[in-house]
Amino acid sequence: MGLGVWAKPTLAGSVVTLRPYGADGAQARTDADWVWEMLHDPEGQDLTATTATFTREQIDAWVASRASAPERLDLVIVENATGEPAGEVVLNEPVRSDAGAPAAANYRIALRGPAWYGRGLGTHAGALVVAHALGPMGLERLTLDVLARNPRAMRSYARLGFVETGRYAEDGEEWVTMEVSRDVSV
Repeated sequence: MGLGVWAKPTLAGSVVTLRPYGADGAQARTDADWVWEMLHDPEGQDLTATTATFTREQIDAWVASRASAPERLDLVIVENATGEPAGEVVLNEPVRSDAGAPAAANYRIALRGPAWYGRGLGTHAGALVVAHALGPMGLERLTLDVLARNPRAMRSYARLGFVETGRYAEDGEEWVTMEVSRDVSV
């Protein structure tokens, strides 16, 4: 069965290129290496409220499964100037329309560590995937939750057209919900 709307494209921009994860071989090992590094960055873990721990075997299996993962799109962010993976951008948690087609999805992004923060790479990657989601994928909107104490991410999301739609508290943290819809040009 094909992946349909969730096919794993390569999206090329002037600053970054988004590509599917390697499913096997050298590319999968390289992808697992930088994901392992990303999951051990204390600042990234803090700003995404990630508390889970993972074994290297779990990361290897997860990376290998991205190419065929149904109802989600996981793409590696590659900095064009260096060819290095900078992080990942993900669309997941689809919401279906009354007709059964995907109408919305959750947007998530993570960069590899401090050397990759504050350089605009996430915003460039976001612009590519938001345009793809609201264009060829045919989604009507994307949503996200971000920690209120992460203004750098909120500024990036605002540049992509996301607007705040609410706030909530969970586990002692304040979260901001945001969304962008097809009627907002990116």
